[in-house]
Amino acid sequence: MAARKEIDGSASVPEFYGKELRFKREEAGLTLERLVEDSFYGVTYLSEIERGQRRMPVDLAQHVDRVLKTDGFFARRCEDVRKAKQGAHAAYFAAIAEAEKRALVIERWSNALIPGLLQTPAYARAVIRSTEPLDTPEEVEARIDARMKRTKLFDDPKKPEYWVILHESLVRNATIPPVDMGEQLDHIAGLVRQGRIFLQILPWNAPTQPFVELSMMFMEFEDEPPLMYTEGPYHGQTIDDPSLVKQYRKAYDRLRAAALSPEASLALIEQAAEDYRHGQQRP
Repeated sequence: MAARKEIDGSASVPEFYGKELRFKREEAGLTLERLVEDSFYGVTYLSEIERGQRRMPVDLAQHVDRVLKTDGFFARRCEDVRKAKQGAHAAYFAAIAEAEKRALVIERWSNALIPGLLQTPAYARAVIRSTEPLDTPEEVEARIDARMKRTKLFDDPKKPEYWVILHESLVRNATIPPVDMGEQLDHIAGLVRQGRIFLQILPWNAPTQPFVELSMMFMEFEDEPPLMYTEGPYHGQTIDDPSLVKQYRKAYDRLRAAALSPEASLALIEQAAEDYRHGQQRP
């Protein structure tokens, strides 16, 4: 049997919340299986909440309060934990940032911006200053730091498997100074060369595809149903209905079929990086 992992309740609000949940559960003499019984959630889900790795949904917190007779404590503290886990992320994106850590596969179609997981600090700064012009310098740096911490996912050589389709305009139209743009593309090419990500470019002249104007991200998990996420500058929407995810997935597959091969895509992005470095951007 694996050794029980102790929870450091002083590490953060989510860990404190999770440690209290485990204490109350064990005080009541209940197993994880017994506590989630008659709820819509599984044992793994509750275990991750106890370890501070996942937020507590309000309906599950209400269920826990009823079973443990904790007078609404866990339901009342849900919002505190949500805010703590959100950090510098936008409220609508915080749950997705958490889900990335659990994903086995992430697939992305990006039509307007290079995805956050692939951004350099210079690119991230330009995006944040454009979308949040009233942020203080400290707020901007906090957002950049949160975005860069997400890229730690790639420290694991195998998980998650990451596929991305970029519209050619994201490579050709520099949104930051040419030298910085060259470094941004070199960063992406480096991840491809390491075998850490799989990249395809959808050309300007590709056949019109369904939802070409809609960003899409798909995630697959070990013990959760897949989900799809789409967003604009100030909103995001998570779709977990299996039939809708399947429909959006078909649109994504058609985009992938119209994109350049991984080999051609890498050659294009490396040539573009070279052009930016020498001030010879091609139309």
